[in-house]
Amino acid sequence: MSTPRQPSGGGADGRRPVKGAAPRPAAPRGQSAGRAPSPKAQSPKQQNPRAQSPRPQGSKAQPAKPAPAKGQGARGQAPREQSDRPRPPRAPQQRRPDGRLPAPRPRPQRRPPARRPASRGIRLADPRRRLRVITIVLSVVFSIFAGRLVQLQLLDSDALAADANTNRYLNIPITAERGSITSSDGVALAATVDAYDITADPAMFTPEATGLPDAPEQAAALLAPILGLPKEKIAADLHTPKTRYKRLAAQQTPDVKNQISDLKSGLEKQAGSRACQAQKRLLNKPAEEGGRTRLDNECVNPLAGVFNRDTQKRVYPSDGLAANLVGFVNAEGEGAGGLEQQYQKLLAGKDGHSSYAQAGGRLVPTAGGSLEPAVPGTDLRLTINRDIQWAAQRAITDQVSNAGAEKGYVIVQDTRNGQVLAMATSPGFNPNDLSTAKNSQLGNPALQDAYEPGSTAKLMTMAAVLDTGKAAWDTKVTVPYPLVRGDVAFKDDIEHDTWYLTLAGVLAKSSNIGTILAAQTLGATQPEANQVLHDYLRRFGIGQQTGLGFPGETAGLLDKPEDWKASKQYTIPFGQGLSVNALQATSVFSTIANGGVRVAPSVVQGTTAPDGKYSAAPASEQSRVVSEQTAKTLTEMLESVVSDEQGTGGKAAIPGYRVAGKTGTANRVDPNGGGYRGYTASFIGFAPADQPRVTVSCVIQDPVNGHFGGQLCGPVFKQVMEFTLKTLQVPPSGSEAPNLPVEWKP
Repeated sequence: MSTPRQPSGGGADGRRPVKGAAPRPAAPRGQSAGRAPSPKAQSPKQQNPRAQSPRPQGSKAQPAKPAPAKGQGARGQAPREQSDRPRPPRAPQQRRPDGRLPAPRPRPQRRPPARRPASRGIRLADPRRRLRVITIVLSVVFSIFAGRLVQLQLLDSDALAADANTNRYLNIPITAERGSITSSDGVALAATVDAYDITADPAMFTPEATGLPDAPEQAAALLAPILGLPKEKIAADLHTPKTRYKRLAAQQTPDVKNQISDLKSGLEKQAGSRACQAQKRLLNKPAEEGGRTRLDNECVNPLAGVFNRDTQKRVYPSDGLAANLVGFVNAEGEGAGGLEQQYQKLLAGKDGHSSYAQAGGRLVPTAGGSLEPAVPGTDLRLTINRDIQWAAQRAITDQVSNAGAEKGYVIVQDTRNGQVLAMATSPGFNPNDLSTAKNSQLGNPALQDAYEPGSTAKLMTMAAVLDTGKAAWDTKVTVPYPLVRGDVAFKDDIEHDTWYLTLAGVLAKSSNIGTILAAQTLGATQPEANQVLHDYLRRFGIGQQTGLGFPGETAGLLDKPEDWKASKQYTIPFGQGLSVNALQATSVFSTIANGGVRVAPSVVQGTTAPDGKYSAAPASEQSRVVSEQTAKTLTEMLESVVSDEQGTGGKAAIPGYRVAGKTGTANRVDPNGGGYRGYTASFIGFAPADQPRVTVSCVIQDPVNGHFGGQLCGPVFKQVMEFTLKTLQVPPSGSEAPNLPVEWKP
């Protein structure tokens, strides 16, 4: 009879029992094999059926194997999970007839079971594969970083550095100190003093920087009353994009600078109060924690981005003295008129600049920077004598007012070297306060006005006649009234019977008719006479610049002789039909006073460089116009104008000095509509006539109270000439005037 098959895995040690072998009792859980269980610790359900089977007879008892350690199964394997359900008992083996148990079958050789893991957790991936993935990812990341680094350091480095410097560094111009303009004795007529430019950084007025949507408008409202500028203009400047520097107002006084500094300090203290600091801390909190999006107005200083920069301001210590010659500067500090404009480049010097890093409007001293110092301008020393300038300006101002004239000017010139000692204009202006001046007052009419000289031009006609030998001072001239030439009847300034005058008398009595007759002797025909006279006029400098190079200077007007048509060829000899400026007319008389040699006028004596080195101006050009004898004869003829009872210049006489001069009364060209309207009154002369030193000219335009040159300008000439001779300490004349005869009897 066959033995029933045992269930698999029935042994406690995990091994299948040998068929026919006696069952071995299993040790209870937690108890080692070979140790008898306690009756209390073992229940019938927990007993191993093998323990109940009798040991087969004749078989040797198998030694008990030690139980595996706790937590281990047989052969070091983990024990299988035990079930609470008891195993069914095995069927008893059948005995042989002889009463013995059958011999056990040979136990088949079993392969050792496969080694199982210690636990049933998740098995990890291959670490080498994970390492390869990480390496690839890091390589890609570092490659991106390396590429970006190459782009920043090599490809875009210049552009990025420029952008960084633009945002970080402020470039502040340094204005060069403007050179001064002084009189001949070194006293300043125009100087430079410390001033302040009020500037701003527009980037500090943005809503992001201030927390205010209208910071520029708030700042403009505070600055406008101090700077005297419209707040709309200031706000527009503060809104300027893409710049870190904006000049709000130039060349402000220390008082303006201090007002802004005090206001700014007060606002900074208010913004730094405890309450405002608490608001600033609250501003940094998120909105869900009660944070704010902006500060209150009282906790923001809208002037934080406003600064002041040291600069210079042009001042004129003598106010309006020689202002029309010296000129003025504009709001930018650049010459805008007169010598300030003419010598702008020389006076201005070379501006420098300063570059420094800033953060929040404050200097970062460790961030470096650059500095290019400014080069000061060159000082200009004029030929103007301050005292003589003052006397001339006072005299012409008074007479223009008395005559009710539009304007007038006086020029004083040294006859020996052509230097201008004074150039006065009325009405003038104060360059320290241009707001009170009219546009018509800002120029220099002594150089910019072109006017018909009238009878003072007769000196040039007489010079041509004498120098060509066509006549002498005592040549007899019959002067009818009137004189008809072509379709025009020419007259003198007063109606008279026929005059019998010498050539000296024609000049002394300022006869237009006598001058026309004298000029006709210059050529066999009228065109030839016109050409000769034209040449002499050019030699005297008519129709060309004086050589000063003054801005807006007029060259006057002198047509070519072939264009002297109709009456012009007869009016030009007595000073109508051509135009001059006052300095040209003055230079004509200085030429005669200098023995017939013309010296180009000059107003600059020399310059002083920034290193203190003084350089004298080059000597003026000289040219001979008439012979020395002609000049001497003309001087004596001019003395008759002043000293003779019939002369027109008696009011210009100066006791103790021989005076040579000529009056002028000309119809004035209407500058608005053409034609003639009003008069130009003038007197030009020099003294002492025996040893000429100084020439003085006076011109008054459009007078109302009188119009004769001797009447209006004679007294001005006398006043200025007397003062000049005393200032220069010129000794009186040592002889009497020759008093050349002016008439002859038929």
